[in-house]
Amino acid sequence: MATKTVWIVLCCLFVIAQADQGGFDVRHHLSTVTRYSVSKDVTQNLIEGSNVPSECTPIHLNLVARHGTRSPTKKRLRELENLAGRLKELLRDAEARNLPSDKIPGWLGRWVSPWQGKVKGGELISQGEDELYQLGIRVRERFPTLFEEDYHPDVYTIRATQIPRASASAVAFGMGLFSEKGGLGPGRNRAFAVTSENRASDTKLRFFECCQNYKSYRKAKEPAVDKLKEPVLNKITASVAKRHDLSFTKQDISSLWFLCKQEASLLNVTNQSCELFTPSEVALLEWADDLEVFILKGYGNSLNYKMGVPLLEDVLHSMEEAIKAREENLPQGSYEKARLRFAHAETIVPFSCLLGLFLDASEFEKIQKEKPLELPPQPPKTRDFKGSTMAPFGANNMLVLYSCPAASSPKYFVQVLHNELPIAVPGCDGKDFCPLEDFKAKVVTPHLKHAFHNLCNANLDDPKHKHPSSKLSFWSWLLGSSQKTEL
Repeated sequence: MATKTVWIVLCCLFVIAQADQGGFDVRHHLSTVTRYSVSKDVTQNLIEGSNVPSECTPIHLNLVARHGTRSPTKKRLRELENLAGRLKELLRDAEARNLPSDKIPGWLGRWVSPWQGKVKGGELISQGEDELYQLGIRVRERFPTLFEEDYHPDVYTIRATQIPRASASAVAFGMGLFSEKGGLGPGRNRAFAVTSENRASDTKLRFFECCQNYKSYRKAKEPAVDKLKEPVLNKITASVAKRHDLSFTKQDISSLWFLCKQEASLLNVTNQSCELFTPSEVALLEWADDLEVFILKGYGNSLNYKMGVPLLEDVLHSMEEAIKAREENLPQGSYEKARLRFAHAETIVPFSCLLGLFLDASEFEKIQKEKPLELPPQPPKTRDFKGSTMAPFGANNMLVLYSCPAASSPKYFVQVLHNELPIAVPGCDGKDFCPLEDFKAKVVTPHLKHAFHNLCNANLDDPKHKHPSSKLSFWSWLLGSSQKTEL
């Protein structure tokens, strides 16, 4: 009997080990290069079920979305060209040393860049079009009462940045949202308007380009971030070089990790460049990418998200206008029901930070006091801040304004959805659904201390304009943090 028991236990351990080995999917670990279909059902910080009472009715929708999956940018295409030349050098060196064939990855000798010959990049690809098209269909199906009216640009406002992949995403979304609502072609499509503001003055969707102090901060911090990521690249470079007995450099590994992300996300190819890395190395490389997002776009500095306050104010203003229209009993078709925006990771990450997403209560209190947070912990420790869930391609935040029966007090509520699912909002006591007045008082108002001009264009060395977090240098914050970053 004892022998039988031991055999069963051993079999179970073998099955678990096999499941662990086969269960790792690099496509879930690509930071902000992650595909929406991979990320959207991840249940991190999400709330099971819905807290919205059945008697409450949605009266307005705000959407802030990132563009869909895109091709590599022009700069990255050049990097891949350089990588192709570098891989040929490595193979020639391996042949000269008579390196055994089992040391050299089989794909390496026949690899040709899928983007070879392209001179322009960064455009929305077909998978990205489909991501936004399907999102538009799902939004209409989820909120049928909001989208039952005939289209008018003042009722359904669609805005995008001037960058083509963002405006193309808006078009794909609109085609899904208004499909079978018109008379164009076999799909009964209809025309709709997408408006954009000049990128040099678009403080709502491209505030990161309009904020001079942020641009200065980013330029100054990028070398420090590279220095912080360097131990990860050094360690992994040594490991990969040793496994394959190839003279990989740190730049080679950086480019190969970029290639892995592009192949896995855009092409669903995971058995080439991605197989150079072990799961633990992928986890470290993902963490290094997330660290960069955290420091340069997220909670690492209050300026990163405070500059997004014009967008938050625009969201709140649209809600107040919807309430005013309802209170005045304006006729259907005379007021806005949805404000739909399409932008970039540099928009969605700061906006998510303004909402306090992926924070616990104590961390939320810190950011409201403009105090920097500790760095995301290094693997194998778990962390809440992950680019793959906060800002994958097609990432979106929806703020849905609800009207509840007059007998209830308060009357108006806000629900926050991240990637279409209810998410815990610290300012709403950890719920996804809370009274509008609470949302205004606890989430919006604390961020309104600084006007955009003062925050972004004033001399922050002037004591009149200095905000608390600007008193801390990056390195004093880093060295003072209890989070260790050694490998």
